[in-house]
Order: sequence, then structure tokens, then C-alpha cells
Amino acid sequence: MTKRGTESSPPSRPELEKLMSADMRAVTAQSDRIGRHFARQNDVSGNDFHALLHVMVAETAGKPLTMAQLRQRMDVSPAAITYLVDRMIEAGHVRREADPGDRRKALLRYEASGMELAHGFFSPLAVHLRGALADLPDPDLVAAHRVFTAMIAAMSTFESELVAQPPKARTEHAAAAETH
Repeated sequence: MTKRGTESSPPSRPELEKLMSADMRAVTAQSDRIGRHFARQNDVSGNDFHALLHVMVAETAGKPLTMAQLRQRMDVSPAAITYLVDRMIEAGHVRREADPGDRRKALLRYEASGMELAHGFFSPLAVHLRGALADLPDPDLVAAHRVFTAMIAAMSTFESELVAQPPKARTEHAAAAETH
């Protein structure tokens, strides 16, 4: 098998893992480019787009974010996240909603107008994705979903390790990993 899936002989497990990692990087890069188009066409900054993406991912998972959680994901100061969220609220993209589990906290939720904006932009992409997946049997899609779930879990674990390490330890950890 060569890059991007043309067949010759069945790839080994390490080759498959390398191909999947390369595919994940390609999806990430393409998503970033599409996100930049969305930001430019809808007059939002790159940071605003990333914040909206984090809010959307969390809301879709049924776990809306607090401002503190969004600040952690964005890796910005409390003042910067307040300014960013206030700007997104003023633009009608998101709203603060009392957390039913802790009334002292506010959850960030998409406003209907923000959701309409996102759906309007990304609906053509959904059509392309459905077309690209149309010929794949459901068992393949189930397997692909398991792969994505496993890769996302691995990336989340790695991020947690990075957050827990001071900067110098991260460099030493990377150097040690290269020698093993």
C-alpha cells in the first residue's frame, strides 16, 4: 500500500498506524484551512473560531463548557477569555446560561443565530462528506468511528500529560522518547 490508500500488498500494523497518523494530520490541516475560511467570511478572529469550535464540540458531546474550561482549552488568560466570550456574546454567537449543577457557574451555549451561521457555512461540507462516505458499508463506518474514538482518546491523554509537565520536563520527555 502506498500513501493515501492505493493497494499493492497488505500493509503491516506499523505501516497502517503511520498511514492513520498521517491521515489524522491531513484532516487536522484541512480542518484548519476550512476554519480560516469560515473566520474570514464571517468576520471572526482565528481565536474566536477556535473558541466557537470548542463550545460546539463540548455542546455536541452534551458537556457544555464553563468559561474556565474554555480558558484552559484556549490557553489564554482570564482577562483574554472574558474579552473573547463577551465579544462572541455581543456578536450573537453564544450565550451564558446558569449551570444547573452549580448556580455559581455559567455554561457557554450556542445561540440560535450562531448555530444558523455555522450550519449555513458547513452544510455544503456535510453534503460532500455524505457523498464521500456513501459507498462505504456501515461496518466500515463503525470501525472508522472506533478508530477516531481511540485516536482522540490517545491525543487527550497526551495533552493531559503535557499540561501536567513543566516546560523543561516536556523537552526532556521528548528527548527520552526519541532514544527508546
